[in-house]
Amino acid sequence: MTDPAVDALRPGSSPASPAASPTDPPAAGADAAGARSGSPKGLDLDRLAGYLAAHRPELAAAPLTATLIAGGKSNLTYLLRSGGHEVVLRRPPLGHVLATAHDMAREFRVISALTPTAVPVPAALLLCDDPDVIGAPFYLMQRVPGEVFRSRAQTDPLGETRRRELAMAMMDTLAALHSVDPAEVGLADFGRPEGYLGRQVRRWAGQLDRSRSRPLPGIDELRDLLAGSVPEGANAGRIVHGDYRLDNLLATVDPVSVRAVLDWEMATLGDPLADLGLLLTYWDVLGDSDVAAGNPVADGIGPRAGFPTGAELIERYAGRSDVDVGPLHWHVALGCFKLAVICEGIHYRHTLGQTLGAGFDRIGDMVAPLVEYGLRAVRKT
Repeated sequence: MTDPAVDALRPGSSPASPAASPTDPPAAGADAAGARSGSPKGLDLDRLAGYLAAHRPELAAAPLTATLIAGGKSNLTYLLRSGGHEVVLRRPPLGHVLATAHDMAREFRVISALTPTAVPVPAALLLCDDPDVIGAPFYLMQRVPGEVFRSRAQTDPLGETRRRELAMAMMDTLAALHSVDPAEVGLADFGRPEGYLGRQVRRWAGQLDRSRSRPLPGIDELRDLLAGSVPEGANAGRIVHGDYRLDNLLATVDPVSVRAVLDWEMATLGDPLADLGLLLTYWDVLGDSDVAAGNPVADGIGPRAGFPTGAELIERYAGRSDVDVGPLHWHVALGCFKLAVICEGIHYRHTLGQTLGAGFDRIGDMVAPLVEYGLRAVRKT
């Protein structure tokens, strides 16, 4: 979820990339209903059509239509249709936006770099860094057929065998990502690996300060315990997704295959154990919590939903990666802190009326259990 974080496409044949919730000012001249009839909120189709006519004329054929892909909680994702073409547009959310959390150029750069690797990503088509076009920077990517598995309604019918295969394919793909040499794909300067984990704690502490709207018992203690026990980070220097989880993947189940990894807004160079710790937070913490039932963040994942345990996922990853997984307690605690801050940011936007879609009213309920589990985990380090 990355306030950066949760986003994804809904069930069925879906475009590549998580949808997301609102959080950025509407495009210039656009009202709450959109720039014109048929323009979804946050996307001015008149301005976009003019830009495409100049830069990708094959995508500007009339009629140009757009549909907001519902279900995400971060960046906004639209399916564009023009003539016989279908592509996906990503832009930052509306309203209360955390600094650096929604960098379109970074997403575009990393998926462009990973295209020739074993990591499945949508093809990057066009980047526009001019906010005057639709009110924010955006980029276009290939539409990849597949399904984002988010809810029990989707995962229960798969059966035990396919759920297991899907979970293992998820881990194989993460191992493939962490095996990519950043320098070989032009990403040697994509981040600062040294001190990455300490910066993560400081970054999310800063995001917390900008998202506070109510008392949050224990969260400051969790922040301080993390800051005082940062591990060495022997694995630093790998490409880190930053929000790797099942519902940030497009997959098929006949046969089981990961078709695309989505939502790269948090990607950088750092310690791959951060990806594992956050994944376990989704899987074993939220996925095994009563608060996850029916929640758009973690309803359809984890052992409670009939998937393998987190320990089995890590074993699969370790068998296909040269990363030393070691003790993950600290990294799970960091994942809990990060998700707690993200959920609080989304909760804050919801109270301001800046979220689109259903399910946001329960996001704030997840903060307390995340903090509680994070405190237990960090005390084990």
